[in-house]
Formats: sequence, C-alpha cells, structure tokens
Amino acid sequence: MEQKFYDMVEANPVIAAIKDMDGLEKCCCLQDVKVVFVLFGDICNIKEIVNRIRKSEKLAIVHVDLITGLGSKEIAVDFIRQQTGADGIISTKPTMIRRAKELEMYTVMRFFLIDSMAFENIEKQLSMVRPDFIELLPGVMPKIIRKVCKRVKTQVIAGGLITDKEDIMAALDAGAISVSSTNQKVWMM
Repeated sequence: MEQKFYDMVEANPVIAAIKDMDGLEKCCCLQDVKVVFVLFGDICNIKEIVNRIRKSEKLAIVHVDLITGLGSKEIAVDFIRQQTGADGIISTKPTMIRRAKELEMYTVMRFFLIDSMAFENIEKQLSMVRPDFIELLPGVMPKIIRKVCKRVKTQVIAGGLITDKEDIMAALDAGAISVSSTNQKVWMM
C-alpha cells in the first residue's frame, strides 16, 4: 500500500504542506510536487480541497486532527474517506491511524519531539499501531532524526521549521525519506 506514496516522494522528496487556499492553488500548479499534506479546512470545504489536489494528480493526505468540525473519534476518518476520497490521513492519535489502516488509507503518525519523554514515547506508540510513515517535528534536528531512524523500522518524514536546502539535505542525510513544509519556497527546491 505504501509503495505508491514512497515512489512519489522518491521522485520529489519535498512534500507541500498547505495551511490555506493560497497554498492549495500554488501547490497544485507545481509539477514537481507529488504529495500534499492538508493542514487546514473544515467539514464544509475539505471535499473541495481534496478534489482540487486530486485533480492535479497529487496524493491528498489530510491532517484529520486539524479539520474544524470533526471530532476525535474514529468516525472522523470514515468521514474523510467517504466524503472526500482523500488518499490518507495524518494524526497524532493511534486510534485514528488504526481506523485509517482498516480503511486502506495511507497513514502518517505525527510526533512532536519537544523533550526526551516525547522521544521515548515513539516506540511505545508504534507498538500500538503501525502507521505507514511517521512525521517528526521539528524536522531540523538531524541528530534526533538519525536516532529515530535507527530505532524504528517505519519510514520517517521530517517536518516543521524547514526553510532552506541545507535543512532538506540534513534531514535526508539523517535518514528521513522526505521533508514536509508549509514554506512555499521550499516546495521548489
């Protein structure tokens, strides 16, 4: 299942993370962008957002925790699948990841690495559910990305605070398969 996603980020390891309609329009016009992380929307417009991305022949991965009007129950994933046709979800919640896997969607589990407890929690969370990918934030910590890549078998995406080519190369050299960024200049690197 994850092969298509992997192939698309291998073709271009920069994932466009969008936080508004302007970002949506810009990423859809970029030929090199293959995967889009949707970090905004509500139950009234998320279908339109996903349709625009898919019409541009890109994978649409919706951060289900950030969609206004959806709750934190697994039914939110069913809604995203049935009402939008999104290719996958991002979530910090194991229950959401588990449900998306049941629905044969791509899954990205997001981890905010703010301290050593958060770092140690990664393996515990992964033992509960096996997402296709994990996203580590902030993504400008190559030493930590390297440690995580050595400890887990799940492919790593680095996200957050990536602003230039040096950040991208450091994350990829540390073992991440790709980076995600809302910085539109990074999308074209």
